[in-house]
Amino acid sequence: MRIIAGKYRGRNLKSPPSLEVRPTSERLRETLFNVIAPRIEGARFLDLCAGSGAVGIEALSRGASDVTFIDKSRKMCALVEANLDLCRVLEEQTKVVQADAADYLSRSRKQKAALWDIVFFDPPYATDYLSVLKLIGSTTGQLIAEEGLLIVEHHHKNGLPDELGSIIRSRTLKQGDSALSFFSMKR
Repeated sequence: MRIIAGKYRGRNLKSPPSLEVRPTSERLRETLFNVIAPRIEGARFLDLCAGSGAVGIEALSRGASDVTFIDKSRKMCALVEANLDLCRVLEEQTKVVQADAADYLSRSRKQKAALWDIVFFDPPYATDYLSVLKLIGSTTGQLIAEEGLLIVEHHHKNGLPDELGSIIRSRTLKQGDSALSFFSMKR
């Protein structure tokens, strides 16, 4: 795995030691960042189920102001930290939190944390996506900025709702067995 473009371009990242973790492929990451390129500069980016941290580090490389990496595995959080060190990312630009995605979002809502510009959610494909989507789409305690974006990576056969609370799917891109669904706030 390597960083594709930007400040950290070409840097090789450590891969997860387990086959249970499915990193986002370079090709899919490139597609993702081609789509969100106009929004990434200065964005607050949340990488839910971060794994190796490749997507969040790519966001930093391309100009995101800060990235929060969330993963429930202590080993994956350590891997994210190692990859941040490999790229020599400034500590003040990142936060690595060991937590379940839904728990983290619930706490953020209660604490009235600053809104995210871009949220990338890539859990294991067998995960129940709805609990996190419901939290993000909830009409109480907004988590995404009005012009913000939620991107969900999922198996292309995993049907996600087109609309949930305050979010609506605007686009789906398929690549191999994977798909990226883009959600924005309803207007």
